[in-house]
Amino acid sequence: MGRLLRPLLRGTTYTRLLHLWVPVLVVSVWMFIDPSRPWVPALLLVPVGLIPGVRRGEGVQARLLLLPGEAGPGFSMAPSATWRDRLRTVVWLEVRMLLGVSTVFACVWLPALCYELTAAALGHPGGDIPLVRDAPGHWAWALLAPLPLFVLYGVVVGLGRLVTEAARALLGPSAAERLAALEERTEQLLERTRIARELHDSIGHALTVAVVQAGAARAAGDAEFTDRALAAIEDTGRSALADLERVLGVLREAERPVRGRPTLAEADRLLESARASGAKVDAELTGPLDTVPGPVSREGYRILQEALTNVLRHAGAVPVRVRVGVAEDTLRLEVRNPLAASIQGPGRGSGLRGIRERAALLGGHSSTGPDAGDWQVRAELPLR
Repeated sequence: MGRLLRPLLRGTTYTRLLHLWVPVLVVSVWMFIDPSRPWVPALLLVPVGLIPGVRRGEGVQARLLLLPGEAGPGFSMAPSATWRDRLRTVVWLEVRMLLGVSTVFACVWLPALCYELTAAALGHPGGDIPLVRDAPGHWAWALLAPLPLFVLYGVVVGLGRLVTEAARALLGPSAAERLAALEERTEQLLERTRIARELHDSIGHALTVAVVQAGAARAAGDAEFTDRALAAIEDTGRSALADLERVLGVLREAERPVRGRPTLAEADRLLESARASGAKVDAELTGPLDTVPGPVSREGYRILQEALTNVLRHAGAVPVRVRVGVAEDTLRLEVRNPLAASIQGPGRGSGLRGIRERAALLGGHSSTGPDAGDWQVRAELPLR
């Protein structure tokens, strides 16, 4: 019994009821104007549903009233972008009005029927309901009096769930919106992975050096050695703080929408940053980079950024040759720098894994390693 009555204690039941009542206000106003043509409001919903902003308004109402307080209810919060979205909105408006009229009809006439049955049981038949109006008064009507209330309960709860499922089907995200959400999620996962790798490399290295140097200084008991150890710890700590500040900058950037993040059209900014750090960058950008699809251009920018960062971190201020070009439906990136004998190769760790992951995500491939005395990073990304 408690489980049966549980919906009556939920606020969602009543917010859904309110959501179903709202469209009937329009019908009620029209019935005062011309009750002979009650179908006119349903006809007017067709051009209304074709307005792009209506879909957003319906999504907001559905989120607030059908599933209040629920995270990610699955309703689109964007205007209609295609004719398919507009037609889905029209169908939703018609369904909502139909269910709303049915709900109001049940909420008015079922309590009235309960009242008439109770009056007939008390010996006062009559009223406007044909079933009871002409029936003789008798106590047996009291047995049927609760029935309309049970039916009303079932109608309110059932239509509330039905309108919620209809909203999920008709106001749910379109294919383009799902693709955009997937792209956003992919970008976030890639950035989190990259940030985790960088934090592990920089902070882990700094802590290791600090622990080793401190332990050695304590064991040596030499003031001069202790000074050198403290200087090493200080330098390592400053470097780790600089890396941490850079990672925090990436985190702040991650709050930007995907389409607001840098693309290869802003590659000059990366190149100037590398030059400002002391590297001698020889760059050649060819082809229509501004026509590269958004996901490919964004990942290409990140690959170029990762390659230049690895050069500066592991090889220092050395000459760097950068080639970025678009040809035959493929984006090609190449970064080369001299490989000194004392350098084991820039980015032989998480940086190169990030480049490979980004290239593989888009169905492309990358290669890294020594080549004719240089360290080379190459990536090819398909544009389709």
